[in-house]
Parts: sequence; structure tokens; C-alpha cells
Amino acid sequence: MFEGQPKGLFALALANTGERFGYYTMLAVFTLFMRENFGMTASEAGDFYSGFLMFVYFLPFIGGILADKFGYGRMVTVGIIVMFLGYLLLAMPLGAENVAYYAVVGALALISIGTGLFKGNLQVMVGNLYDDPKYANKRDAAFSLFYMAINIGALFAPTAAVKIMDYAQKSMGYSLADSYHFAFGVACASLVISIAIYYIFRSSFKHVEGNTSKKADNKAANAPVEELTPAETKARVVALCLVFAVVIFFWMAFHQNGLTLTYFAAEFTAKSSTGLQSMLFDVWNLVAIIVMVYAGFSVFQSKTTKGKSIAGCIFLAGLAFLGWQYASMPSEVAVDAPIFQQFNPFYVVALTPVSMAIFGSLAAKGKEPSAPRKIAYGMLIAAVGFGVMAIGSMGLLTPDEQALAGDAASLVSPNWLISTYLVLTFAELLLSPMGISFVSKVAPPKLKGMMMGGWFVATALGNLLTKVGSEFWGNIPLVAVWGIFIVLCILSAIFMFAMMKRLEKVA
Repeated sequence: MFEGQPKGLFALALANTGERFGYYTMLAVFTLFMRENFGMTASEAGDFYSGFLMFVYFLPFIGGILADKFGYGRMVTVGIIVMFLGYLLLAMPLGAENVAYYAVVGALALISIGTGLFKGNLQVMVGNLYDDPKYANKRDAAFSLFYMAINIGALFAPTAAVKIMDYAQKSMGYSLADSYHFAFGVACASLVISIAIYYIFRSSFKHVEGNTSKKADNKAANAPVEELTPAETKARVVALCLVFAVVIFFWMAFHQNGLTLTYFAAEFTAKSSTGLQSMLFDVWNLVAIIVMVYAGFSVFQSKTTKGKSIAGCIFLAGLAFLGWQYASMPSEVAVDAPIFQQFNPFYVVALTPVSMAIFGSLAAKGKEPSAPRKIAYGMLIAAVGFGVMAIGSMGLLTPDEQALAGDAASLVSPNWLISTYLVLTFAELLLSPMGISFVSKVAPPKLKGMMMGGWFVATALGNLLTKVGSEFWGNIPLVAVWGIFIVLCILSAIFMFAMMKRLEKVA
């Protein structure tokens, strides 16, 4: 799985891991902070959340245009510095008055601008590593690995947020509202680590940073560039725009994880867990499972007896660790709403080798689906994910009724959310890394930055539409809320299949 990849992939992936850890630490508690600190309603916090996510994913379009002119590496560096300033401002406990409100707005603006310069351009650099014919057939696998690295950062983020807030409240005497700023401070530290990784290992990917000097410009000018006719360029751009149109509705549904799914966790899900299920709420148990998955694959994939033996020992060590954890586990474990956001990245990291093995086997037989077809399947699976939520919500009160019910309120098992995140992760693995790979492959050479930015514009529009969920969060049945996303995902899949011939022609 890791063999034959350029070293630059791992350096860029690690740099992105640090940045994503900070971002998801902040995002895990953001809407809860806005409601607690400023007394916002679910809808008002949803407007902030969706607006912020829109700008975070829209501005890479501008960042891509700037990078096409000034260089990807330069924009990545500027972006991470601007993001740091944003998180630093967000970490300042300024209270709940106008000064604090406008400080939050300013912080979100800086984070959005910084992410716009950093995120898309880093991914373009990853794609550029595979323009080398030696690595061309490893592009899809590379983006799966890159996506896995992103989610390693996201995996630890909810636990980091919950633990640092708990420490601030219990050991330092801060209120709940003030403790959120400690979680935001974690994001600042993660960016320092990210930029350090970027510059320490820069030599492994410096050749794909873009127009950083005249020498680089001359080298790029002399490098062979794929020549396209105007008709070919138009066909590629149109195909990409069709994919972007579908992606809008996926992210609209998927990013309910920080909005309505978090509201569901806070308002409708049991606040404690017992028995074997409790093991899932300790991030180190999840890490052990991930290690066991990779060790299990190594047992079968290793070419030497020594390699198989080492992998087998690691697997058994992971199993022993889980056994020890279960034996020493308390009878009841508290379940905080933000912690559920660790399950999506956990599933991504754990299932990436599984998906790569499946598609690798299909590719060897000449039966691997194209990237557009994988995206269409992903939309159908996303509909199934919200179907799980609809089933789990049957018979529950509306959110408004739940708020007034007091002791009569019904709380459901955490398993509904855990299962939903599992299904949505299958959809994500089919759509997100494959979509990014498709863009990096199909985009006309002179429009790579802009087209990668276009992917993020589509994501931005989807993020803006996430607020639809919070707008309906109140006086209508939960089954109807989830039904909105089920219908949109199914319709998007139908559209994708209808356009399949045109998309596969340029893939």
C-alpha cells in the first residue's frame, strides 16, 4: 500500500495532518460554543457554522488562481501563518459582549482566508507528484493515503477538545463557556507543528511548489506539458463542473456531522455508556483497532517471514491492549456530544486499506469502477446513512418538544450515531478522495489550481446549504429532517448515472 510512493507524498500528508487536527479540534465544539457563549439558537449557530464552512471551502478557488500565478508553495506558507493568527484570536477569552462577538467574526475570516491559501494548493502539489510517468498509476492510491492522513488528525481532535475543556473546568476553575477557548488554543499549537513538518521535509516536494523562482519558472517552462485542443479543454471543464454539481449535495448532507448530528448527540443520545460499547469512546482503543487492521494486512502482504512475524506480534499486542482496557474499564463511561465526531475519521483511517485492497483487486481484474462511477455509488450509500438516522429517530419527539419534556425526554443508544458515521464514511471514501484524484487528473494543465479551487467551491456551496438542517431543527419530526438528505442524495446519484458516459469519456 505504501510501497512505490514518492517521499513527498508522506511529507505533504503529515503537514496536512497537523493542520487538520487543529481545524477539527475547533470544529468539534464550534456550534456548541456559539450556543453556550452567545446564547444562540440552533438555527443561529447553524447560520454561523454553514457560513464559515462556505468561506473555508470557497476561498481555495481564489487561492488556486493566486497559486497558478505565484506558486503553490508560497501560498501554502502564507496560508498557514494567516490561519495561526485566526486561531490565536479565537483562543482569547473575551467574554460574551460585542467585542467577543466581533473577535470571533474576525478570527473566522482569518481562518477562512488562510485555509483558502493552504488547503487546495497543498492538494495540487500532491497531484503534481504524480505527473511523473513513474508514479502515474498510483494517483488514486496516493489520494486515498493522503485522505487517510487528514483523518488521523481529525481522529484525535474531538478527544483533545473534550479533554482540554474538562481539564480547564475541573483543574483550573474555568466555566464551560471559557473552557472552549482552550480547545481553540490547541489548534494554534497544531499549526506550529504543521509548518515545521513542511519546511523540515521540503526538499522531497520542492520541485512541485510552482513558480517560486526564475530557475523554477525556467524548469517548468522546459518541462513537457500536455497540449489540449479548445474542444478537449471544454470537455474536461464541463465534466468537472458536472461532478462539482453533484458534490454540492454530498457535502450538504455529510457536514451535518458538526450540525444536526451533533445536535442529535447533545439532545437525543444517552449521556453515558456501559459494557463493551464503552470501549469505543476511548480514542486509544480506536487507535489499537487501527493498528490491528494494518498489522493484519501486513501479515498477508509482507514478502518475508520476518515481516509476517513482526506484523503478527503487533496484532496480538493490540488485542492484548484491548483486553487490558476492557478489564480495567469503569462500569459507566460519560458520553459527550463532540466525541461522536471521532468516529468518521476513525472509520476513514481503519477502512482505507480495506477499500484500497478491494479496488486494487478489481483493478487487477480490469473491473475497477471509474472515479465518476465511485462518486455515484457514494451518493447512494450516503442516502442509506441518513436512512439509518431516520429509523433511529422513529417515535422520538421533535427537538422543541424534547427541550420541554424534562425527565420525560427519550434518549436513544449511541449506536445509532456510531452506525450512521460508519455508513457515511463508506460514502466519503468513494466520493472525496476519488473526486480530488479525478480533478487532479482531468483538469487542463494550465487550469489545475483553478479547477481544484472549483472542487472547493462546490464543497463551499454544499457547506452553505448545511444550514437547511438547522432551519428545520425545531418543530418538525426528525424523520422528516433526515428525509431531506435521503432524497437529495438519491436524486444526485440518478443525475450522476445519467451523465456517466460523458464523464467516463475524459476520465
